[in-house]
Amino acid sequence: MDIIAAIATGGTAPTAIGIVRVSGPGCFSLCDTVFRPANGRPFSDQPPRTMVYGQMLDAQGRVIDRGLAVRFPGPHSYTGEDGAEFHCHGSPVVLQELLHALFAAGARQAGPGEFTRRAFLSGQMDLTEAEAVVDLIDARTAAAARNAAAQLSGSLRRDFQTVTDALLDVTTRFYAVVDYPDEDIPDIHPEEVEAALTTSAQTLERLLATCRRGRVLKSGVRTAIIGRPNAGKSSLLNALAGYERAIVTDIPGTTRDTVEESVLCGGVELRLIDTAGIRETDDTVEQLGVERSRRAVAEADLVLVVVDISAIPTLEHDETLRLARASGKPFVVVFSKLDLYKPPAHVTVPGTGGDPAGAVYLSAVTGEGLQVLEDTVAGLFPQGSAPDGSILTNQRQEDAARRALDAVERAREALASGFTPDAILTDAEEALDALGELTGRTAREEIVSGIFSRFCVGK
Repeated sequence: MDIIAAIATGGTAPTAIGIVRVSGPGCFSLCDTVFRPANGRPFSDQPPRTMVYGQMLDAQGRVIDRGLAVRFPGPHSYTGEDGAEFHCHGSPVVLQELLHALFAAGARQAGPGEFTRRAFLSGQMDLTEAEAVVDLIDARTAAAARNAAAQLSGSLRRDFQTVTDALLDVTTRFYAVVDYPDEDIPDIHPEEVEAALTTSAQTLERLLATCRRGRVLKSGVRTAIIGRPNAGKSSLLNALAGYERAIVTDIPGTTRDTVEESVLCGGVELRLIDTAGIRETDDTVEQLGVERSRRAVAEADLVLVVVDISAIPTLEHDETLRLARASGKPFVVVFSKLDLYKPPAHVTVPGTGGDPAGAVYLSAVTGEGLQVLEDTVAGLFPQGSAPDGSILTNQRQEDAARRALDAVERAREALASGFTPDAILTDAEEALDALGELTGRTAREEIVSGIFSRFCVGK
């Protein structure tokens, strides 16, 4: 296999520390040409997993920096093969010169994700753990980072392995008994099959119930900000974003199109969508904006209904409230312009349908009420407890888990209907195939391995 190298840190802007990573059989002798340890011993003879101080050399053998290097002999490395890292000053020039020296010595540029792909191919991690690497890099909240870290440690894999083991016990015992009748292998009983299938179904149902939370952790909460023209929607977006993301004027109808921005609110990532003011209008462009506002509500996970405090007496006829209720999504009423008007002692949000998840008095100018809004959002999408990693965070995982559950349910129905074992095994193997897609393990190999593991030692 080729020796690959890449800049593991940014590489395009100066930083205090920069890292160049190398991996592949024979990479230690290659690294000897670009690193001169201060202790006089070749890099390839240095103790493993120990930082060594020395000089970084360019392709002509000239010193370009002084820093640290460490080698990781396989299989106890990230990729499972021999690997090394160079920690030097984060000058893009220094990093590029060191990388070019490695290329001149025989390495090649690593492709996107190639280090993690090699880790998967060498069995260092499964697909759920590889996906967790991306989730950890892309994490926008502490909860998302904790969940990805737990999945990187194998938490999701262990959940799926529990189901795989139960189904393998059913399939391998059946095949072992049928194909090797001379071996002392106990028969499998229907009640054991039922117990295995029931446990598997319960585990898969529990995991599938986490999909919504997983989408929130990974992609954030799609949040539509709606209201009548000049209600303060764009001002709210700007206040949450911390800068003037949307144009704000006293002229009603300034926002004609949707404006999007991602912010952290109460520890939750909100993907805010500032929409055009909802009202009847003859302006063709504004009509298009209003239609997009309605679509944004239909696609949202959360709706913020912005109401000018001075308009509270006419709240009963507010079309945006009716739209929020009709959507069936959780919504919060935000009474804006608290710096201009004194709120009444008590306000009842009129209308029929669902009640708002909260009502907040807020000033986008002074920031008063923003903390109350953050607390309300945090209550709707709690992130406080540390995720244990047992959360499905992407569509691929959800689709495969759902197909596995469907196959298990069919097997349960076949068992209850008195079908022959081969019909039940067909569905059990289909479930194993889906689980194999989740983790990247081949179900057929697992079945064969399970069969022969039942033989006595020495067979």
